[in-house]
Amino acid sequence: MTKPQLFTVVFFALLLLLLYQIALMFRPFLFPVLWAALLAHLTYPLHVRFTSIVRGREVVSASCLTLLVLTLVIVPISMLGVLLAREASTAEQTIRDWISSGALQNLLEQLHRWPVVEGLLQQAGGGILVTPDSLEQGLLSVATFLSHFFLDQVGDLLKNAFLLVTDFFLMLFALFFLFKDGKQWLASLQDVIPLDPSHKQRIVDRMDQTIRAVVKGIGVTAIVQGFLAGLAYMALGVPFPVVLTALTVMLAPLPFGGTALVWGPVVIYFLIADPLWKALAMLAWGIGVVSMVDQFLRPWLIGQAVQIPVFFLVFSVLGGLALYGLIGLFVGPVLVSLLVTTIQIYREEYYHAKNVPPAGPIIPS
Repeated sequence: MTKPQLFTVVFFALLLLLLYQIALMFRPFLFPVLWAALLAHLTYPLHVRFTSIVRGREVVSASCLTLLVLTLVIVPISMLGVLLAREASTAEQTIRDWISSGALQNLLEQLHRWPVVEGLLQQAGGGILVTPDSLEQGLLSVATFLSHFFLDQVGDLLKNAFLLVTDFFLMLFALFFLFKDGKQWLASLQDVIPLDPSHKQRIVDRMDQTIRAVVKGIGVTAIVQGFLAGLAYMALGVPFPVVLTALTVMLAPLPFGGTALVWGPVVIYFLIADPLWKALAMLAWGIGVVSMVDQFLRPWLIGQAVQIPVFFLVFSVLGGLALYGLIGLFVGPVLVSLLVTTIQIYREEYYHAKNVPPAGPIIPS
């Protein structure tokens, strides 16, 4: 082995060791930094425009946008979480009062008028007859479970309050510096990547296209789901339909629960306060229309924009959620999109070039 070869081996071994140690140090802060990078990427055009308004003072622009993100994103989510936890604490007692008022007997009388529904309930319950005692026990069990579930989540939230607050401020800290220095960092990273400049720009463009397509797909799907649910709220006479529609749009992007966190309680409300057919209509519309939209529209919108087969897109979203949590909604499709782009570059630049037949000898005429 020559001296330059030995130097190369030692240099890259040391570099890999340092990168591994740096990765271990930054691993606890991965998710706050990923969320900050996502928010910074989506709002960076606003940062550029605002910087020009404040005469090139990037620190002022970065500070204002960081506070704006805090106000528009974090505050509403926190208020919604507190509201849900507070309402969940009284759900069990409300159902108990409803049962004590004799409304359960009225519900059973309505069920007897719908033999098909009564048969489905008995079949779902393993053939057990729908009696006042069995239905009361089931409702109380569900109410107790939901109440304890939400209270347990609040308890876990308080236990992990320090960690959550730390991650939140780390995200804001990273967001500020990504606004301020992110463009220079990205340019420096591109300089050290040993690829053709056109290939590097193609990868960056693809990543930007995928992130915006995912955000667009999630946003449009949430609006459509909220609109469809809102039609049912108004048609069935639900109190405060506009508020419930807005809440449906806000909760639609959640991977678990989503819109069912809104129209599900509406079904329970109809069981308590209105004729049974309204509850059945809301349940059928929620499952068959509102929730189904998310299964087809979101993958189609994202797949059309980034030109990824729906099969791979669905599994990238599910795998991203399982591996990274909520941020996996974006990370999964981005990774698959980058893989597709890398394979395309390989096919165009290396595979096809390797398989081009050599030119034959030139025969003079």
